[in-house]
Amino acid sequence: MRRVPAAEIETAVVNQLRGLLRSAEIIVGTWRAARQSMDGISEADVREALERLDPLWEELFPAEQARIVQLLVERVDVSSDGADIRLRTEGLTNLVADLRAIKPDSRRVA
Repeated sequence: MRRVPAAEIETAVVNQLRGLLRSAEIIVGTWRAARQSMDGISEADVREALERLDPLWEELFPAEQARIVQLLVERVDVSSDGADIRLRTEGLTNLVADLRAIKPDSRRVA
């Protein structure tokens, strides 16, 4: 297998994460995990919270982006077939809690 620069892998992982967070499977799985620790949370609440991340991503400082990736990604295996990303369920639940605390209209307009 040829060497792959870390920056390429990081970019691919972030792009995959951003796409995965919009997938129905991840939304439902996160909701199932989140409802154990967050009373009254609905699947729609989880979907709405995860949808907030994508437009905010470019506004985040690189350190905050790295924190979120570390929170969500347990492991990345790279092979000649591609990359396999293993997510942390508890990280998804924590991210939903963080994103729910951000009100959509509370973002500053530049």
